[in-house]
Amino acid sequence: MSGIIAQRNCPQLVFVKPRFDRYKEVSMQIREIFHEYTDLVEPLSLDEAYLDVTQNKKQLFSATKMAEEIRAKILERTGLTASAGISINKFVAKIASDYHKPNGQKTVPPEEVIPFLEALDVRKYHGIGKVTTKKMYALGIYTGKELKEKSLDFLAANFGKSGAYYYNAVRGIHTSPVKPTRIPKSMGAERTFSENLTSELFLEEKIKAVATELDKRIKRHKASGKTITLKIKYSDFTIQTRSKTLPFFISDKSMIVEHAKELLYQERLKNSVRLIGVTISNLNNEKKAAPPKEKNLEVQLQLPF
Repeated sequence: MSGIIAQRNCPQLVFVKPRFDRYKEVSMQIREIFHEYTDLVEPLSLDEAYLDVTQNKKQLFSATKMAEEIRAKILERTGLTASAGISINKFVAKIASDYHKPNGQKTVPPEEVIPFLEALDVRKYHGIGKVTTKKMYALGIYTGKELKEKSLDFLAANFGKSGAYYYNAVRGIHTSPVKPTRIPKSMGAERTFSENLTSELFLEEKIKAVATELDKRIKRHKASGKTITLKIKYSDFTIQTRSKTLPFFISDKSMIVEHAKELLYQERLKNSVRLIGVTISNLNNEKKAAPPKEKNLEVQLQLPF
C-alpha cells in the first residue's frame, strides 16, 4: 500500500529513509560472488540475477551444488540469506527461485519440468499478473495443466500477443539467453510526496529534484535520448503520462527540466498530485545492442542438476 494510506491506518508508523548507496554496495558484493562462477550474469535488480552456468569457472558439474556454494558465500560475506532456482531456462528457474523463499532453493531437472509446470497455479507463472490471473480463472484455467489444454488459437483470441508466450511457457519453452549486459531502453526517476500537491509551481521544484537524480543515471551510462515522458500519479491513484519526442538527442539536465515543465503545463491537473516522474527514452544506445548469440540448447541440457 502507499505510504499515505499506511500512515493513515497506523498514525504511529515510523518511516526510515532508505540507504540506496548501501544496498548497491552489498549488491555489487553479491555480483562479485556470481562472477566467481560465471561471466554470464544478467542482473534483474539489486537483489536478483540470472546465471548461465553451463560452462563455469569452477569446473563443477552440478548446478545444484553451485547454487548451494553461492548461497553459502553470500551468507558468509554479507550476512544475508538468498534463494535460488535451478532449471533448464530462465522462465522455469525464476519460478523455482520463488518456491522455497526466503532461504532455500529448488532444482527442476529436465524430466520434471512439464509435471512441475502442470501442477502449478497459473498465478505462480512469471508474467501472469493479478488481472490476467482473474481472467484465466474466469475461463476455467486454474493450473498449468488446464492452461496446457488450451490451443494456441484460444489463447491468442483471449490474451492477444501474450497468448503465444503462455502457450510456450506451460510447455517449458523459453529460449531467451542470459544476457550479461542489458542495454537500457529508458532511464527515469520519480518521487512520491509526503503531502499531495495541487499547484504546478510546487511541482516545478519537484521536477528539478527528479531531474537531478535522472541526470546522475544518464551521466553514469553516458546516454542521451529523444523522448521525454512526464508521469503524474494523482491522489486517487490514477496515472497520467505526457510525452514529447524531439528531433535531436538531449542529455543536459536543464533541457530535460525545460521539456518536462512544458509537459506539466500541457493541460490542467485533474486532481492533487502524490507522485511525479521523468523518463528519457529513445536512447542513443539502442543501436549498440549486439544480436544475441544462438545457443545449443542440447548442450545446455547436458549439465547434471
